[in-house]
Amino acid sequence: MKQRYEIKTERLLLRPLTVADVDAVWQWCSDERVARYMVYPTYTEKEPLIEWLRSVEEQEDVYEFAFVRLSDGALIGSGSIGPDRKTGFWGFGYNLRYDCWGKGYATEAAKAMIDFAKTTFGATRFRSSHVEPNLASGHVMEKCGLRFVGYGEFEKLDGSCKMRSMEYEGIL
Repeated sequence: MKQRYEIKTERLLLRPLTVADVDAVWQWCSDERVARYMVYPTYTEKEPLIEWLRSVEEQEDVYEFAFVRLSDGALIGSGSIGPDRKTGFWGFGYNLRYDCWGKGYATEAAKAMIDFAKTTFGATRFRSSHVEPNLASGHVMEKCGLRFVGYGEFEKLDGSCKMRSMEYEGIL
């Protein structure tokens, strides 16, 4: 069983994401404004979300964090980071409630996850991507030290949508 980690930043506590978080996670996973940029389709029922959260708890190489705002204890987003054994890069992603966009939380959390991987596992190579229309996410990646390296393809898990993605990498 993998060790459970917690990371504290200026405004956030990053802790393991669990099934008990389902009601908070529902707030952004069921919001079309958020889901349009994510690999998952907009959730319309909680049961598939519960199944996903159960699977997250069992993952060995990927660290899924809940982003808890310290000022009020609200779970406002989540993110993950983990190694890709084929490429040697550590991939990361994040996802926030719509009302928390544009406040610097994604950058703060992403930097904390990168620092966690560097400090805990000695990781130095990082990669992330976003769908092309989500340029704000690209700015987060650049603030974390990654640089645009090219275009790829993004497809929803249910196959409902394909879009061009923007790929970022960095040695940090």
